[in-house]
Formats: sequence, C-alpha cells, structure tokens
Amino acid sequence: MSNFLQFTVFGIMLGAGYAIAATGLVVTYTTSGVFNFAQGAVGMIAAFGYWELVASHHQPTWAALIIVLVLGASISGAFVERVLMRRLHGASAERPVMVTLGLMVILTGMATIIWSPTTQRTVEPMIGGQFRLVGINIQYQYVLIIGVAAAVALGLRALFYSTRTGFALRAVVDDPELLGMSGVSPHRMSQYGWILGFMMAALSGLLLAPTQTTGISIESFTLLVVSGYAAAIVGRLKNIPLTFAAAIAIGLAENYIRNYVEPHFSSQLQTDIDTALPMVFLFIALVTLPSVRLRAVGRLTSMRSPRVAGVRESIIAGVVFLVVAVVMAFGFSNTIVKGTTLLTLGGMVMCLAIVGLSLVLVTGYSGQVSLCQFSFMGIGAFIMGKVAGGGSLVGLLFATAICAGIGALIALPTIRLSDLYLALATFAFADAVAQGFFNDGRIYGSGGLQIARITLGSVSFGGDTAEFLLVAVFFVLSAWLVLAIRRSLFGRRLVAVNDSPAAYATVGLNIGFTKVAVFAIGAGMAGMAGALYGTVQGIVGTTDFDIFPGIIFVLFVTIWGIRTVSGAFLAALTFVALNQIWPSGVGIFAGLGVILIGRAANGILGIEAIHVRLPWVRRPTGGATAVPVGAFGGATGNEGLSAAG
Repeated sequence: MSNFLQFTVFGIMLGAGYAIAATGLVVTYTTSGVFNFAQGAVGMIAAFGYWELVASHHQPTWAALIIVLVLGASISGAFVERVLMRRLHGASAERPVMVTLGLMVILTGMATIIWSPTTQRTVEPMIGGQFRLVGINIQYQYVLIIGVAAAVALGLRALFYSTRTGFALRAVVDDPELLGMSGVSPHRMSQYGWILGFMMAALSGLLLAPTQTTGISIESFTLLVVSGYAAAIVGRLKNIPLTFAAAIAIGLAENYIRNYVEPHFSSQLQTDIDTALPMVFLFIALVTLPSVRLRAVGRLTSMRSPRVAGVRESIIAGVVFLVVAVVMAFGFSNTIVKGTTLLTLGGMVMCLAIVGLSLVLVTGYSGQVSLCQFSFMGIGAFIMGKVAGGGSLVGLLFATAICAGIGALIALPTIRLSDLYLALATFAFADAVAQGFFNDGRIYGSGGLQIARITLGSVSFGGDTAEFLLVAVFFVLSAWLVLAIRRSLFGRRLVAVNDSPAAYATVGLNIGFTKVAVFAIGAGMAGMAGALYGTVQGIVGTTDFDIFPGIIFVLFVTIWGIRTVSGAFLAALTFVALNQIWPSGVGIFAGLGVILIGRAANGILGIEAIHVRLPWVRRPTGGATAVPVGAFGGATGNEGLSAAG
C-alpha cells in the first residue's frame, strides 16, 4: 500500500508539471490560434539557464527565478509574438506550424552549441528536504510543483472568465477587428498570451528539472512535456480545468505503467516503453477523442498554385538532369569530402530528395502536414537490410510495399484530423518509432545494420559511380511519378481536398479514401528512399532517422518550396551540404529560413524576383515565362523537374 501511495504522489507531481506546460499551450492557442510546438524547447532553455545561473555562477535561487522566468521568458514571448507570429497574419494554415517547429529546432540547436550534450547536468531542488505523511516520504519539491500547478490553473481560470482583460484575451483570436473597435489593442492581447505561454513553459521546465535524477538533456527534456500536449488536446486547447485534470491523469498513468507494468519486461523493452509513453498518450488522445473543429492555426488565404509542368517539359528536364548526373559521376569519381566520396554524398542527396517528393505529394498537394517521413525512411532501411542483406530488388519492393501499408494504417484513424491535429499525430508517431523502435539495440544492432548494394544478375552496383547513377535514375522516375499524379484526376482531387475539404465532400467524393491513398503513396516513396539510402551508406544506425533531423528536413523542403520537385531536390542538397559543413547548426539554419520566408507560401522558388527562363519551357498564354534560379527548368512556379514552383 505504501508503494502505491508513493507512486501516486509522484504521478500527481509529474502530472502537475505537465499541467503547467499544457495550460501555457492553451493560453497561447486561445489568444493567437497558434499551437506552440516549441513549448518544450522553451522549458528546456529555461532549465539549462537556471542551471547555468545557480550551479555554474552560484546565483541565489530567487535571483535565478527572476532572471529566467520574469525577464527571460516574458521578453522572449513578447519578441516571438511581435517579430515572428504577427507577420503570419494572412499566411497559409500550415505556416504557423512550420514557424513554431522552426523555433523549436533553433532553440535545441542553440542549446547544443552552448551546453555540450556529453556533460551531465543535475539541478538541485528549489526546496530541499522531505516530510513523512501516511507512512510515505514526500519531498517538498513535489509539494511545490503540485501547489504551483493548482495556483496556475485557478489563476488562469479566474483571469479568463472574471476579468475584462481575460475576455479580451479570449476574443482576440475570434474577431481581432471587432476587439479593436472596442478600444482594446488586438496585438497587445495576443502578445500578453504569448508572454503567459512562455512563462508557463519556463515554469514547467524549472520545476521539473530537479526531478530528473539522471540530469537534464537537450532532446529528452524538449520532448518531456509532450504529455502536456496530450493533456491540452484532451482539453480541446480551450478548457483549462479539463486540461489540468487530464495532465494529472496522464502523470498517474505514466508512473503506474513504469512501476507496475514495465518490470515484467526486459530492461531494454522497459527503456523503449518508458521513452515512448508520452508520444503514445498523445497519439491515443488525438485518434480516440471526438473530433471537433479547431480554430484555424493560420488564416484563410488565397494563393496561386504553381503551374503544372507538361509531359514534354518534364521528360526533357529529367533527361538533362541524368546527363548532368553522368558527367558528375565520371568527373568526380575520386573526389573525397571529409572522408566520404562526393558521389556517396550525392547519392544521399538523391535519396533524401525522394523523401522530399513524398512531402510534395502529402503536404504540398493535399495539405496534410506529415512529420514522420523519416520514420518510414528508417523502416524502409531496416526492411531492406533484413531481406537478402539489402542486395536485392526484392528488398526494395518489400520496403516500399510494407511502408505503404503502414502509412495506410496510420492514415485510417487520422483521416478525420486536419492541419494541427494531423501534424501532432505524425509528430507523436515519429518520436514513438524513434524511441521505441530505432533506439532498440536489437533493431539495428550495436554497430549498425549492414546493407549491401543492389545486384541485378551479373550487374553489380557496388561502386560509388554505379550506385550514384542508380539512385539518380530512381529520383527522376519518382519525380515523373509525382508529376504524373499531379496531372491526373487523382492529383486534381488532392488539390481540391487541400483547397476545401467541405466542398470536396459536398460533391459526393470520398475524402477519406483520397487522404489514405496519398498518405500510403507518400509513405511507400519514403520507405523506398530509406532502402536506397541504406545501400548508399552501406550501414545505418539508431540516430540516422531521429525525429529532429526529420523535422529539420521538412523545414528545408518548406523553405525551398514544398509544392515543387525542384524544392525537394534543393532541400536535400542543402540538408546534406550543411550537415557536412556545420552539423550542429543545421537546425538553426532551417529554423531561421522558415522564419525569414514568412508568408511566402511557395517558398524561395516561388519568389517572383528571382525568376529566369529555360529554353525547353513552353511560353504559357497570358502569363510570365520565368522560373526561379537554380530550378531544373520550367515556367514560373512549375511543379516539376522542368520547374521549381
């Protein structure tokens, strides 16, 4: 009985920490209509900043709290609203999602540079000691967390429903113009919301940091409050009491599972379950709770879609691309870059470009924000390595088909989700797979999974030159497939689903089938890319398909143009190049890039000022004929190998 009480107290404490972070999410969403994916990263920065002040510079606790919580969090929240989020008014709905993801990877990248991940850092409790109650020992730090969480929930409830400022905070996202007519500044109210949200995130980080007995780490602490995401979803991002209750329930469930269920499994499986639990709770909350309409995370905006490249343009551009690839293959066959051949790096670019093409289909065309394409990539590499050691086309076919099937299974329970909910569901799946599957030493092995290069009868692609040309051919074929889908009736249906799901369903079309089909195709392409990626590298390990590189790559595709083939290729090229030049700064570049392009829905390649004309592109009637510099060819905004749009 005493163990049960001890587990219950710790679970309530853990849930209280989640509740603080979750209420911050609710405040931010209620006042701006934006879900802050960087909430955990803000708490992580606050925890490390607090450690720096107290443990490294020996500042008193009260001074560190004022600096981190009052000054740092409030100023940062005001800055983010004023400089980043205010610029997004009128942007497409997925843009705020990408910007907050960009903010998350910027903060994690900065933390990696400032605080070495190899150094263990522990935070002392703000209130030391413990007392005994009903036969169990209770730490004062636990009481502090529970008391602060209750005070925050009650205070915010009173603020939103009993004060004029609270009414204004709730009204600003529904009708900012009407609020302005009443004499209240909508911008100031939205800024207040972001300040409160950042302060809640920092407070949760400060309070939970001392409970981490193994020390605080950048990635794990950033994802620690994901259970708070689940609580906020249960509260439908608007109900603070329900959010608080859900957070306590999740904290209790996590602690009971860790102490009553996990001991019956092996130590390795215990670790997998423990790390995947928050994401599992989030995914369950998303797919099981009744679907309701969420306030749009962006504003509806009219946007000119890129022109679809014709068959002739695409074929010519693909052939030109392959000719350039052949020249590079024989001209740079012996070039070494930091111990890796240039052609191997080029093969990695081609494989990642195929993943980018899957994002063009899923996110660019149909508007479904997917953050788990690297997960399918990792599963595809695993299957390729297990079927004939990777040296057979059968393994490639298996990887593609199985990943397509998994993609369909994931899409089925999430077809009713859109925008924010789907982004969260794929985020949860990506991290659950990374923590519970890829990190398992039995999957890739302690030294990584060996994957042989493909052999077709007597023809071997074991050399770097042959392998580079093989993946280049696969990239061109994948690009032609994406363009063919876009030109087909199914492609037009994808665009219709993106433009207006309600109108699509009204005319009698099956929106569920369309969403599942495109998600399965995208997952199959990503799985094929992962299988090819394994043959290029020769070996894959536990960190190749982590959640953060996957998110960073999505941001790069968004930066260049997520509705274009050229954008997918340039994103892959940039991603690989920056990983060679400055690996720890890749996230910072991606985050800053997404933030800087602001409302440019078609990315860099959609900016009119950098358009040029390529010779094989037909001049469209009544329109411009230029294309972005660096595109493979085509007209303004072309969606194809012959265009960048």
